[in-house]
Amino acid sequence: MSAMEFDLLKLEEFDTPTICNALELVEPERRRFGYTVENVCCVNENTAPRVGVVFTATMRSLDYPPLSGDDLKRERLRYYEYMSGGDPDVPKICLMQDLDGREAGRGPFWGEFNTRVHRALGFRAIVTDGSVRDVTMLPDDILILARGLRPSHSLVHIVDFGGQVNVFGMVASHGDIVHADQHGAVTFPRHLAPEVAERAVEFMESEAPVLDACKQGSLTFDELSRLYMERRAIGQPSTEDQSR
Repeated sequence: MSAMEFDLLKLEEFDTPTICNALELVEPERRRFGYTVENVCCVNENTAPRVGVVFTATMRSLDYPPLSGDDLKRERLRYYEYMSGGDPDVPKICLMQDLDGREAGRGPFWGEFNTRVHRALGFRAIVTDGSVRDVTMLPDDILILARGLRPSHSLVHIVDFGGQVNVFGMVASHGDIVHADQHGAVTFPRHLAPEVAERAVEFMESEAPVLDACKQGSLTFDELSRLYMERRAIGQPSTEDQSR
């Protein structure tokens, strides 16, 4: 099965830490990059995990937008047109970077209006280092990871869309895959998706004997030693990798 034929929703059977574990087995160097490295505020965590093809955008809220009136509306429609693209049978996730630096999150782009619009356009999750509001009015089946909550949208406007973004230290481009849950998010190229699913199962199976024994009650050190040493040694970094 090709990566394009692979059903991405199969990856929602795993949480995001397991996907990270699987990626480390596929490409050990991914221990160092490709995932969020800052604390996130999770909205609707009961909907997690979520997976989808990346659509990207950048925004600001500190200063007035360069356009106004109908010109600003037309520019927003260009953004919505971009977000409406893609295969309707393939899940999507929006990655939006707030470009306001230390002031990022001053005004949220994401409230009831934009969240419902994007959900209707096929998005299963939003990952932004900006902020969010209207949390009691958001649809309960879309995951949102954000910097935090704010009451006013300030001077929020879209700057650009479709380019590379850096959200919470995670760099991604349009067409990549993102997997997200309450822990954060991880991104990787689409061609890795089938192998990531296989390795996720492999990793879980390697831990199962020890975890099953723990769940049965008390565990002696001798029993733990035996089970741990029998565990399949998968994904161990090579000597070359450790020395970097």
